Parts: sequence; C-alpha cells; structure tokens
Amino acid sequence: MNFETFFKFISYAAVFCGFLSLSVSDSLGLVGSGLFIAVIAAAWFLEGRRFQLTERIGTALIVLAVPVYYFLSRFQTAAPLSTNTTVLVGMLGRLIITLTAIKLLQKKSDRDWIFLYLMAFFEVLLAAGLSISALYLGSFVLYLLVMVCAVIAFEIRKTSRTVVERTSGLIKKEDDTQAESAVSIRRLPAMAVGLITVIVCIGLPLFFFLPRVGSAGFGGSGSGVSTRSGFSDVVKLGGIGSIQQNDEIVMRAKLEGVTGEQNDLYWRGLALDTFDGKSWERSERGVDTYARGEREIIPVDLVSSRSNVLAQTIYLEPLDTPYIFGLPKIAGLVTSLPAVQKDADGDISAVRPLNERISYRVLSDRGTPSPDVLRSDDKKYSAETARFLQLPPTLDKRIGELAAEVTAGRSNRYDKAQAVEQYLQTQFGYTLELRAGGPDPLADFLFNVRQGHCEYFATSMAIMLRTQGIATRIVNGFHQGDYNDTVDTYVIRQKNAHSWVEVYFPKEDAWVKFDPTPPAGQTAPSGTMGFTGQISKYLEALETYWIQYFVAYDNQEQRSLARSVRTGFTDYQQNISSYLNYAKAVIGEWWTEVRGDFGGGRSAWAIGTAAGYVGLIIAAILLVMWLVRDIVKSKVWRRAADWLHGRRPASIVEFYDRMQKILASKGWVREPHQTPLEFAYTVGMSEAVNVTEKYNRVRFGEKDLSLVEADQIENWLSDISTAQKQSRRESN
Repeated sequence: MNFETFFKFISYAAVFCGFLSLSVSDSLGLVGSGLFIAVIAAAWFLEGRRFQLTERIGTALIVLAVPVYYFLSRFQTAAPLSTNTTVLVGMLGRLIITLTAIKLLQKKSDRDWIFLYLMAFFEVLLAAGLSISALYLGSFVLYLLVMVCAVIAFEIRKTSRTVVERTSGLIKKEDDTQAESAVSIRRLPAMAVGLITVIVCIGLPLFFFLPRVGSAGFGGSGSGVSTRSGFSDVVKLGGIGSIQQNDEIVMRAKLEGVTGEQNDLYWRGLALDTFDGKSWERSERGVDTYARGEREIIPVDLVSSRSNVLAQTIYLEPLDTPYIFGLPKIAGLVTSLPAVQKDADGDISAVRPLNERISYRVLSDRGTPSPDVLRSDDKKYSAETARFLQLPPTLDKRIGELAAEVTAGRSNRYDKAQAVEQYLQTQFGYTLELRAGGPDPLADFLFNVRQGHCEYFATSMAIMLRTQGIATRIVNGFHQGDYNDTVDTYVIRQKNAHSWVEVYFPKEDAWVKFDPTPPAGQTAPSGTMGFTGQISKYLEALETYWIQYFVAYDNQEQRSLARSVRTGFTDYQQNISSYLNYAKAVIGEWWTEVRGDFGGGRSAWAIGTAAGYVGLIIAAILLVMWLVRDIVKSKVWRRAADWLHGRRPASIVEFYDRMQKILASKGWVREPHQTPLEFAYTVGMSEAVNVTEKYNRVRFGEKDLSLVEADQIENWLSDISTAQKQSRRESN
C-alpha cells in the first residue's frame, strides 16, 4: 500500500467512525445508516474519477442544504431520526450527515479533507449527548485512534508535497508519491497511540478533578420514555399490562454493603389514595421542601436504627415523572440536585429536567415492626386517615361481602390483611392480557374474569380491606429487576413495573407492604439464557461501568475520590513510617550486638550476618547486571528494538560495524585505504568475507535482507568472535 492509498483509507475510516458514533446511539435509524454506508462505498470507488462532483457543485449543494434543514426544523415538518431524539437533534444529525455525504462525493482538496474531519468530530460530539451506551465508548476510542492517524497522515502528505515543490520547482505526481511513500506507514499507529496516551495522561486528571457544572453529566435523550413510564397522578386499571411487555431500561441500582442477589426488592415511586371505581388518583396534599445547601446528605425522615439503613445508588433514565425511586422508606438522599420535596405519603420528588438522566444515592430505613407487634396494634384511626378508607359511591356490594367472608375469624388488622393477600394470590390467575372491563372492572375481575395483572390485585386488596375499616393505599413502582452478578447491579426495566398495597398501623405509625399478586406476576420473565444471555450480561456490565465511572461522574464522586486519595496517602505514610521504625529498631538491636553488649560471640555473629547480607546483595546486583547485558546482546532484543524503531531488515547494516569492533578487539583494524572487501581478505576468514559481501549488497545494492540471511550473519559474527579467541590462545 503506497502512502496516497493509505491516506485515502485512513481518511474514509475517520469519516466512518464519526458516522458509527451516531449509529450506535440509535440516532440515524436503519434506513439512514444504510444510505450513508452506500454513499461511503460510492465515494470510495469514484475517488479520482471524472464522475465526482465538482467543487462548485458541491459548494452550492452545501449552501442550499443549510437553509433547507433550518426551515424543516423550524416548522417541524420531518420526524426525528429515531424514537430517542427530538426533532431539533434529528435535524442537526441529518444536516451533518448530508454535508458529509456531499463532501465525500466531491473532488477533494486539503480543505475538503479538513471539513470532513470536522464533520466526523461534530458527529461524535452530538452522539455523546444522545447515548450512554458502552458501545459509544468503543466507537469513541476507535475514532480517537483513527482520527489521530488521519491527522498525522494529512500533515505528512501536505509537508511532503511542499518539500517536493521547493526542491524540484515542479509539482510532479510521480515525485510526490515517491516522497510520501518514503514515510514509514507502519509508524503511524504507534505515533497515534503515543499521542493518545499523552492526551489521556493529561485529560484523566482534569476529568477527575475539574469541578462539574450542571447536572450529573448524564445529558438527555430527548423525549425520554414519557408515554410508557406508568407513573402519573392518575392510574387506570389495565394500564400497566402493556408496560410490563416493554424491555426498556428505567434505572440501574446498586446496593451498598450487600453482596449477592436479594429477594423482594420493591422500588417505591408514589402512593395513590383515591379510587373512583376505574382509576386511582392522589388527593391534594402539602409538601415539604428539603434544600441540600452545604450538606452532603439531605435528611427527609428519621431512622429507627442505624443498623437498619441500607444505601443504594440509583442511575435513573429519563422519565416523565419527577419522583425519586428507592427502597422504602427513604430517610435521606445524596444528590447534586439543589432540593427535594416530600409529601404527606412519603413520596419524594425533585424539580429537575424530566428528559435528563440523573444519579443519586438513597438511604433507606428497612426496619419494620414484627408481626406480633402489628397484631397487637388496635389503636383507632385519626381523622387524617379518612382518605385511606374512602370507597367509590357505586361500589359493588358483593366486594364487601366477599371481604367479610375472607376475613372471617380474624380479629386484628394484620391477620385480615394476610387473609386477603393469600386469597388473591391463590384463588386468581395472573395474565398480562386485558380481560376485565365494563362499567365496573373491579367487580368484573373479582367475580367473572378472575385473571388480571398487578394493579387489579392491588386494587382488589386495598378496596376489600377498606370495606372492613382498614386504612390502605396502593403504591406504584418497580419490583426486583434483573440482577447482574458481574457488577452486582440490578437493571430495572419497564416490564418490572408493579403495584402493591400498604396497610396503615396507627399505633406504630407504620405503613406495611403487602403484595397480593400471584408469584407468577411478581417476577418479570428474565432475559435470554445460555451463551447469548452471558454475552448480554457482560455487555450490560460494561455499560454499567461506563455509566458509573464516566457518564454519571459528578461533584459527589469527585469528593468521594478526593477522600479516597487522602485516605490512601495517609495509609501509605503510616506504612512507610512503620517500616522505617521497624528498620530503625532492627539496626539499633544489631549495633548493640556488634558493640559487644551481649558478649564477643554475639558480636562476631552479628558482624558475620551483616557481611553475608551485603555479599548476597552484591551478588544479586551483579547477577542482574549480567542478565541485562546478556538480554541486550540477544537477537530477540535487537529484533524487538528494530521493530519498535520501525527499522526494516532491508535497512539494517549495523552488523558490519559490529564485526569491525569484534576484529578491532582482537588486533585487526581496517586501514583508511582499504575497501571493506580488501580488509576481509586481509583477515583471512571466510566468515568475515561473507559478512562483508552481505554488507556491500545491502549498503550499495539496495537489496533487502531476509530473516534467514539476518540469522546467518548473526551466526557468522559469533563464529568470528569464537575463532579469534581460539586463534589468540593458539598463538600464545
């Protein structure tokens, strides 16, 4: 491959890497990606042919494309590129791709290549705000390597052309190609890797220690998943069934201080208290605002005991709800958000852009009263609890009769709640198909269909208990999630959306969870099993690492890192101090023995021991020096050095200098008037003649040395060295 072909290949690769970044962020769609790949292929085969667009036509198309896309975005006459982008972002992506396609099909000068490099950069920059996928990380690393190679090749090409023009005074394509081909293409990737290494070494400290602005750096994804989140102030019966068939990721959660998969994790969102027979609503309630200020933790509730506190780190995708999810009950938050709000039902919300990803840490009080304590709770409800006993005016009387029948013989709230929970779990079936309906879907579910999904079961239990005078509410959130043991993280998806019941016990002032949904509906079906499932798990783990340590890295993580660095430095100082004190104690004890404080025998033994240690250290140093010298002289080391320096076997003629040094050490020195071959015949050794002939062929004949010939030369040099030693011993 000559240099011009390499430059063309690496430049097209840079353009493709920019396109790849947008593609992996799901920002182009299948049709758009296919069309652009076709343009790249067509431009490659048209390069240098008369069918390319002229510079004038290309410039005209570019000038025309900008206002066209502006008006399209202004009046929103075109759809987004995909479901993950807004119209504006979609138009910007289309514009960049279109400008790139025009330039690819055009005859290109140096400034056109620079334009293409800039378009690739803007594509990568745009993709950074659209995707948190680890695939984007891979495409970004590939872009860095290829783009650095392309820029270096561009500068070499430009400089080589300038040198040819100045030396010859003419621009000749043949001379230009020869000058560029003289550059070692093999060294470009190594130079690129070296440059990227320098950039990373400078950029990483800046990334980890420069202060962040804005939110946690997640960026946004445009429209989010608003129509499918299932979280609003109004939830209709039958609305969660379609959501539970969706595999979109809602959030990732990592439990701190707990290893292995845990069961029955309920990620609480919001509570609903008012039922009209078909849907649940939230009654009007006041909220309290908790500002973060200078505190690291925002306390929102008291905890029963520090031993009951469980911390979770949540990485939340864009949702159309302001609610903060976490294991109940949430007692504190660590977040970059300036403030959070808490209502009378313990729902936590925050004022934030709903189309942005955020990360936060939740401190949950997992302590609950024991069943015996709850059974003894017979305190009457206060007036504030009336809204949790509300019943729809047109409630079917059979529901109250059924509840009385199921709870017959139970004398306390806890046992009655357990009885209704077990009845619904065992006597009804679970299905995602919407079957119950009509003017009274709850009665239709209980007495006719007897099959449904989670909100039917939760509604049935809550209303049945209310008919028996027990305060209840339903809670919407997510249940469990897919556990990834590689990163010890739970991936919660739309299909994990769930509704359950909370029963109020006034004496303990505690809301206790009950889940009447049958076991088949409490656990969403897991992903693909087998080899494909393992690959998906590892890819998900890689994406989680990418989100945790790069995408969601914010000021909170910076403070944590700073504390870790300080702690590590302090531990290092303490360890060094301990080692120095230990060494000081050992030397002091040894000196006491040398002085003779414990007798002459102990003194002689101490001196001998020290001399032995000193001798071992000297021997070890000499051994290392000998090994290093032997390695440096070895063939493997020389070949590795030649490869690192980009020297090809055809250009290596240093073996003749080595032969001259060997002969000079034995008394044969080449005279100034002697040619290399005359000197070899003077020595009178066939090996010296053979080495010299190879030298002449490489030095003056511009021939390449094969690896076999290089090995022969090394053997001849070894024979010359050995023969000279033997000759000198014989002459003596």
